[in-house]
Amino acid sequence: MGLGNLAKMAKQMQAEMARVQAELEILTLEGTAGGGAVKAIVTGKQEVVSVTIDPSVVDPTDVEMLQDLVTAAVNDALRSARDTAEQKLAAVTGGMTIPGLG
Repeated sequence: MGLGNLAKMAKQMQAEMARVQAELEILTLEGTAGGGAVKAIVTGKQEVVSVTIDPSVVDPTDVEMLQDLVTAAVNDALRSARDTAEQKLAAVTGGMTIPGLG
């Protein structure tokens, strides 16, 4: 493999990485807790978009449980965003770990 081919491959990988990162910016993922009573929506860039709470689980005497459910739902959604990003980037890099990406 010549240096020209290597440079061409690197440029193609860079373009593909940019495409995947743009795709992740518009991607939304959902995480849930409490059997779907609490839902969190995050972007592929791991930003929380919304949190929805089923009114039936709101008990003013147990705010602590609600806080735990919200935390669990957000963590579930962020885990999904990280996993999705890793899968998409691994498809581009052929499984190579590139520092600063993912």
